[in-house]
Amino acid sequence: MISAIVLAAGLSVRMGQPKLALPWGNTTVLGQVISTLENTQIGEIILVTGANRESLKDLLVGKPVRFEHNPDYANGEMLSSVKAGLLSLDENSRGALIVLGDQPQIQRLVVERVIDAFYTRRSPIVVPSYNRRRGHPWLVDRSLWPQILAINPPATLRDFLEEQQELIEYLPVEDDSILRDLDTPRIICGNYRRGNRRGAYPCKQAHLVLFLDEINRLVECRILGQRSFGGAVFDGC
Repeated sequence: MISAIVLAAGLSVRMGQPKLALPWGNTTVLGQVISTLENTQIGEIILVTGANRESLKDLLVGKPVRFEHNPDYANGEMLSSVKAGLLSLDENSRGALIVLGDQPQIQRLVVERVIDAFYTRRSPIVVPSYNRRRGHPWLVDRSLWPQILAINPPATLRDFLEEQQELIEYLPVEDDSILRDLDTPRIICGNYRRGNRRGAYPCKQAHLVLFLDEINRLVECRILGQRSFGGAVFDGC
């Protein structure tokens, strides 16, 4: 069985609701991510939450999701959420798929290809790549979970991946959705203008929401001394 760890413990709360609650099609940003995973061969979905635990539960009523709280969410690091997720997985799980909660553009086909590569070629780590840039979601074998759990800051998941280069299968995909999350107002506005108007933020408000989120992210990164790499984010920045 493959388990999905959906990372939703970020502090991007603006205008009374988290970014993951923004409208997306006929659902929400987070709802779309979960719906995509539901339609794959994923055996269980773990949602790692932080400050917005209760509001996210309300968004996903009736969904086959198990909630896990990250008590260390305020540090802004992705690593602590991944650790919380790994510790909660089913004992029969063979691999963990690391999924971003604010990446509603992810394609079911990409998820299935990552899982198929893991099963058919027995690759310990499978990372999708677009134009030689690695992205999400990526999958890691159970045998490597202890190494992730043993990571102590300031080391990050990026460091883990760099150390395991020989074990990684990079899976080229033709869809840049693996690189894109909702860190730019253009993406939200594009969705709004395509007809998703009922209950959606007007574009001006979406710009403000994402502008404030970006300020918060840059402050966190400055404090933590972290930087993004190649458009693929592995440590909260």
